[in-house]
Amino acid sequence: MASLTTSAFPLLPLDAGVVLPGMTITLALETPEARAAVDAAAGAGDQLLLVPRLGRGEGPDATGGHYARIGTVASIARRGALPGGTPAVVVTGGYRATVGAATAAAGPALWVNVERVEEPEASEDTRAAARELRAVLEAIAEHRGVRLTDVLRGASEPGALADLAGYWPELSVERKVELLESTDPAARVTLVLGWAREALAELELKDRIRTDVAEGMERTQREYLLRQQLAAIRKELGQDGDEEGGDDYRSRLEALSVSDAVRSAISREIDKLERTGEQSPEQGWIRTWLDTILDLPWGKRSDDLLDVAGARAVLDADHTGLDEVKERIVEHLAVRKLRAERGLDDDGAASVGGRRAGGMILALVGPPGVGKTSLGESVARSMNRSFVRVALGGVRDEAEIRGHRRTYVGALPGRIVRAIKEAGTMNPVILLDEVDKLGSDYRGDPSAALLEVLDPAQNHTFRDHYLDVDLDLSDVLFLATANVVYQIPLPLLDRMEVVRLDGYTEDEKVAIGRDHLLGRQLAAAGLLDGEVVVTDAALRLVVSGYTREAGVRSLERQLGRLLRKAAARIVSEPDAAPLRIDEADVGAWLGRRRFVPEAAERTSVPGVATGLAVTGIGGDVLFVEASASSGDAGLTVTGQLGDVMQESAQIALSYVRSHAGDVGVGDGAFEKRRLHLHVPAGAVPKDGPSAGVTMTTALVSLLSGRPVRSEVGMTGEITLQGKVLPIGGVKQKVLAAHQAGLTEVILPARNEPDLEDVPEAVRAVMTFHLASDIGQVLEHALVA
Repeated sequence: MASLTTSAFPLLPLDAGVVLPGMTITLALETPEARAAVDAAAGAGDQLLLVPRLGRGEGPDATGGHYARIGTVASIARRGALPGGTPAVVVTGGYRATVGAATAAAGPALWVNVERVEEPEASEDTRAAARELRAVLEAIAEHRGVRLTDVLRGASEPGALADLAGYWPELSVERKVELLESTDPAARVTLVLGWAREALAELELKDRIRTDVAEGMERTQREYLLRQQLAAIRKELGQDGDEEGGDDYRSRLEALSVSDAVRSAISREIDKLERTGEQSPEQGWIRTWLDTILDLPWGKRSDDLLDVAGARAVLDADHTGLDEVKERIVEHLAVRKLRAERGLDDDGAASVGGRRAGGMILALVGPPGVGKTSLGESVARSMNRSFVRVALGGVRDEAEIRGHRRTYVGALPGRIVRAIKEAGTMNPVILLDEVDKLGSDYRGDPSAALLEVLDPAQNHTFRDHYLDVDLDLSDVLFLATANVVYQIPLPLLDRMEVVRLDGYTEDEKVAIGRDHLLGRQLAAAGLLDGEVVVTDAALRLVVSGYTREAGVRSLERQLGRLLRKAAARIVSEPDAAPLRIDEADVGAWLGRRRFVPEAAERTSVPGVATGLAVTGIGGDVLFVEASASSGDAGLTVTGQLGDVMQESAQIALSYVRSHAGDVGVGDGAFEKRRLHLHVPAGAVPKDGPSAGVTMTTALVSLLSGRPVRSEVGMTGEITLQGKVLPIGGVKQKVLAAHQAGLTEVILPARNEPDLEDVPEAVRAVMTFHLASDIGQVLEHALVA
């Protein structure tokens, strides 16, 4: 690139456009800066420098990085004003020039030195590329329905042809600046040719899509006309068949026992189906809706088996223990039987004030593995009803319960309707599994949708969003399961009757293992009856030494492991059958005991107390440790404890400080000593309002030097005055204490009625101390 003699011209910045050589354009003079440059151009032969402004800055220097590197020296062809009165000029781009330094000149205009850019002669390759560019531009013009012949003919040189892209309205300012700063004609032609090819490809694609859509519409209209003509011909020939299947749907509707409102809704959809063309996507949606609603078991009911004694026998055969829930099921059957015998029910489905007569919605609450789900199956079998399980754990979409609106693509009915369809009757037993694990997000609250399902006063007119007709759920027996009560939403809990399954005693686990689990695991291991015999002593050792849970899932896994080893022994030594597994064989086959009593070892030093707690998997034993070290007075609490337990620790310390003499702690016990309370298993989050008594006992034990009795476990919350407050989960905590080898339990005095829930076998071997203040707790807990 060569340059000519340096000249000076007034600079007119362009804020929203680019003027290339050869372009003629009208510029509105809207700013004082622009008007000053045009006025100053009179002193430069009506020429001025047009430079795109890349960004506004604070410096006055024209080359300060706010302007393009290259500008266009243009001539003013005409001055005038726009229709609105704004001054304007018509300019014609002349040649490219490099922007130099500003010069000192009188007047408000900015004068800059410029050097004209001399463009090299175009090569033959460049001219060939220019011919291709000309053809592409003509093709673009043809797609747009305009003629550019005269314009293209006026640009004889390749560089000038490329500069015509400045008129291109779709080209961005950035690309136009890039084109202006490209001083080599060959590079300019290559650059514009690439952009033109992209634009031509986009226009061809749009034309092709437009053509395909038009052809598709014409084909659809033609097919519709032909179908109408074919229908008219068949009618004239007396062959007026139901091409769309409407007659089949009507015959299925006639066979159903549905209400008038539901029948009318289905009939309307069948009429719409007959009026809808085969190619219409709506026809598929209507057919899916009709198939779904006609497949529901309208009018089909299971005959309830109202044999109370037989139902109790089924429940007892399937489950050991669980007397409370069994009694509740038997009560429900007895009520239904009396109403049926005395003519108080109409087909067993009468209601009183809109509420289902004799209906019930039970919430079976308890740790994992206690038999909540299998109990639902037993209830259904005892009543001679179909059983369906609906898993709700992790459900976060309200449409999972109520269904999707039919306007959505892929819409489906909710899980309740699908459960009714799966059951095949309108009065099944539906188990709503894990209602305490429902979620909610921007898609709605499933627990709120369940309120109508579980309310006997409303569920006789339950309306699924997809079906959009009333569905009677009043005769469905709903059972819900949950691990913990406090995680069930309160409005939902208000509609259910809670029955607690707190766990099994050691004797009950042995009986369950012998009567229920062994047979199932024998079959799973491929063993026949009599090939392996497991004694009760071996079962008891597995229960006490290898499992520690409220339910029996771990017990079943350990029995399965034991029987798989027996199967391996029989395969390798066929003469070994029948095998007898006794207490002495369990250790050799399952390895060392996983659980051993540790209360005596842990509480052998002052400062450790044995507490009882309830977790999501049942009752548990927690050891609370206290220690003291030199330093500033205060309390440190560790063990990943929640806010409630941390407050309990503060209350315990405050009580011990204020009643030091009463609890046998010396006056100087707190001076320059920092206390530390820790609950081991720090990786497990812990919280709950029942650890205050245990924390107080641990602190008193540490500061008085009196160890806690190893056979004692305790639970309860205290006040700042030392009163012991009642707590929940007594049965689960007592069962956990019994399983851990404790023989005495300290409970709040107001929890005495809850001892009736504890199995008689456990109460017979344990001693319970009822305390109303912390002094009574310390009397029974600390070594004298």
